[in-house]
Amino acid sequence: MAARKNDNAKVSGAAGQHGGDGAEVTEERVEVVTYAAAIDVAKGFGMVCTRVPGSRADRKRQKVWRVDASYGAVVALMDHLRSEGIQRLVLESTSDYWRIWYYLAEAAGLQVWLVNARDVKHLPGRGKSDREDSVWLCKLNERGMLRRSFVPPEGIRDLRSLTRTRSRLAQDQARHRSRVEKILEDALLKISVVISDLFGTSGRRFPGALVAGQRSPKALAALGDYRLKASTAELEAALTGRFREVHAFEIATHLRLIDAINAEIARLDARIEQQLASIPGVAPACGDCGLIGGGHSPGCASDGTPVLGLVERLDEVTGVGVRNAQVTIAELGTDMSVFPTPGHAAAWARLTSRTLQSGTTTKNGRTGKGNPYLRGALGQSVMAAAKTDTRLGEQYRRIARRRGKQKAIVAVSRVICEISAILIADPGARFTDPGADYYSRVNPARQTRSKIRDLERLNPGMKVTLTPVETAATA
Repeated sequence: MAARKNDNAKVSGAAGQHGGDGAEVTEERVEVVTYAAAIDVAKGFGMVCTRVPGSRADRKRQKVWRVDASYGAVVALMDHLRSEGIQRLVLESTSDYWRIWYYLAEAAGLQVWLVNARDVKHLPGRGKSDREDSVWLCKLNERGMLRRSFVPPEGIRDLRSLTRTRSRLAQDQARHRSRVEKILEDALLKISVVISDLFGTSGRRFPGALVAGQRSPKALAALGDYRLKASTAELEAALTGRFREVHAFEIATHLRLIDAINAEIARLDARIEQQLASIPGVAPACGDCGLIGGGHSPGCASDGTPVLGLVERLDEVTGVGVRNAQVTIAELGTDMSVFPTPGHAAAWARLTSRTLQSGTTTKNGRTGKGNPYLRGALGQSVMAAAKTDTRLGEQYRRIARRRGKQKAIVAVSRVICEISAILIADPGARFTDPGADYYSRVNPARQTRSKIRDLERLNPGMKVTLTPVETAATA
């Protein structure tokens, strides 16, 4: 027993050296937003929760109620939230149903955040209902545990709507063109085999003449342009088949739709130009004197240097073009303070790989699904740049040889996205292509090793060594 008491005394003494069992203390709660509100958004209504200070410091006055998603009800709600002194309102991005809540809260002068539903995870032990979801969302808002989604201002949103409508019309146009080719295949006509563009200058003449009633292969082949690589005999063979009246009716329908889409796209192009002119930061501005409009103030150091607008400066990037430049502005906006660095803009577009770490093992994960319109425009720019003898074209070819075309497209898209973010942020910045020999200038030793490996691969059993010029001349 004595030995056991001594042992207990030793343990008690050791515990006392480390503070014993400790004592309960009053923990100060971290609270980022004192007057917080949140809305769990559904299609026809929203569940609203507000949390404001109560009668004591450790209490909150919490209210939860349902509001219909109608214009008048939402306007009245925003007026009430403003009178309550709400500092920040948080919405969960549910389909497009959040728009009425966000737009009217923005118009009422409230600070409103749109958050991704992925960040508001349902925790075990918490009930799943609209009421409890709104309370949980409001608590996360209080503690600053949410990340804000990027919602551009109204002018950029209008530009987005126009450019996205144009993209959808272009997709519809491509579907109608594909359908015309399938109808020609059903008629046993192999026109797309001998000409590269079925809707080019010559290609469009053939289906038009077939719809008009021309069936003679010789007369149809005579419609081909002299610049076609296919010979007259090849055109006659490709235009020989069993083209019937039902094929003419179908093709005529698709051709009318294609012409109508072309006319609508032309109208959209003009409207997009007008919308761009009304957005701050797009018009030409001198980087030295700050004059907007394309000129220079008297005595400007850059007098005589042409001043380009944002679209023209983005168009200077290899492969971008005017349309893709307009899409880039519509998707990224003109205020680059939203993205701390150009790399953040590329990460927002899901053009950077995620880091996956477990213990001592680290590897790159998938990029994920980003903005499809921005990624589509960047992908088109990459494929155009891949055919050029420039730094971006050389980067695409280098990566495509080693890792495949898809990864090369993503890698070069990231570079173009970061370049675009730099040009948007700095009105005086201009793109200058470093040249196709950029990589050999940056790392000539690496290029030397690569060429030696290529020579040894072409000459099995041989070893390539480099000899100084003086030594080789003496030998």
